[in-house]
Amino acid sequence: MAAIRAQEHSRPDRLFADPYAQHFLDASGDAIFAAGTQTAASTPELFTLMADQVAVRTRFLDDALTSAARAGTPQTVLLACGMDARAFRLDWPPATALFEVDFADTLAYRAAVLSAHDITATCRRTEVPTDLRENWPTALCAAGFDPNLPTAWLMEGILYALTSHAADLLLERVTANSAPGSTLALDHQEDSALLRSARAALSKELVDIWHGGPSEDLNSWLARYGWQPEVHALEEVTTTHGRPVPPPFDPQRPDTGRSWLAIGRLPS
Repeated sequence: MAAIRAQEHSRPDRLFADPYAQHFLDASGDAIFAAGTQTAASTPELFTLMADQVAVRTRFLDDALTSAARAGTPQTVLLACGMDARAFRLDWPPATALFEVDFADTLAYRAAVLSAHDITATCRRTEVPTDLRENWPTALCAAGFDPNLPTAWLMEGILYALTSHAADLLLERVTANSAPGSTLALDHQEDSALLRSARAALSKELVDIWHGGPSEDLNSWLARYGWQPEVHALEEVTTTHGRPVPPPFDPQRPDTGRSWLAIGRLPS
């Protein structure tokens, strides 16, 4: 994802700016991702297939989170944040409390890279080293999160990698820690033979990453937990931004999956 974000940042028609993504790649020491080495021949097929999906979803989720913050939502939580640089690249209201949740080693790697480049956040940022398979709400609250305040939550690139039970548990925990007026921004996507083949070419470990996520459509799933859903098919959003529909999610092509971008809101 960092590689795709770095690639998007370099485009003259970029949908978002992320000047930090390349720092994470350079620190990895992987020659494939070194600055200036990317060519059409060297770019893995998975990146080519997913580039526009990631670009559009990043812009959609950026807009959802910053809109919530500017409307007065005091807290933002990024679940499984990985190499996410939103705390640094987006224009947050200074009083925003932003919590980044991920494995301790992931957060440590990112912190080392950011520190090496003297990069600081534009909001009140707190790292929460924990495992989403464990009782992460306890760790989040111990870090200063207040479940009695409205929160903007981010679930990016998570749902498809979860079983239906794990997806339900994640949303159940998010909902239990969400005050009225909270917002949930997320994406979801189906698998396909095209994606499986591209993942296998990049790494055998990626082949079985898909577990399907929620067992029902996003509208029904969010509504069942009390969220007012706003769900968009990916092809609608790519058209809005003047990007082509990514082949793995093009409904006009045979044997493809679907992809969605969604916002859920808890009534005030």
